[in-house]
Amino acid sequence: MKARKTLVRTVAAATAAGALAWIAVTGAGAATAGGNGTHTATLKSVADEGPGYAIEDFGYPNADKILAERNIVLKRGDGHILLADCGSATDLLEIWSREKEKICFRVTGTSGYLTLEIPSVFAVKGNDYSAQVDMKVGEEKKTWDVNKNSWTAVGESADAQGREFMLLEIRTSK
Repeated sequence: MKARKTLVRTVAAATAAGALAWIAVTGAGAATAGGNGTHTATLKSVADEGPGYAIEDFGYPNADKILAERNIVLKRGDGHILLADCGSATDLLEIWSREKEKICFRVTGTSGYLTLEIPSVFAVKGNDYSAQVDMKVGEEKKTWDVNKNSWTAVGESADAQGREFMLLEIRTSK
């Protein structure tokens, strides 16, 4: 007798669960008791809404960590110019700064860009890519073309007044 009651309860629970699942899948309405017992709620299938959208903001990955550990401000880019250890390869783009010494970047793809802030930049050693650097002193902005696989004087090294320039952007192309 006890086993029969357990079986009946199990079947009733399974039937109720199946009915709720059917309502959820088909989107059928289910009456629920509100303040006066007349409120009706409608269940809606989440699958109809579709997934959310991933929006790429081109922010540099781990920029906060790099700023904290190396005091280098990396802002935005397309992922084709990446900060690298200077001893990790021979084909790196090298940025020389009086404040930061040598900072290296690995360049990939057919083109790339990176916005950043590196103060007191005076030289850039190019790699196999054509590159340009945008720099700023005060409100004045200048662009330098970087020589492939050799040194290019930029910033204070190329400025008649020897002013300290901030590197703002690197652009590359194959």
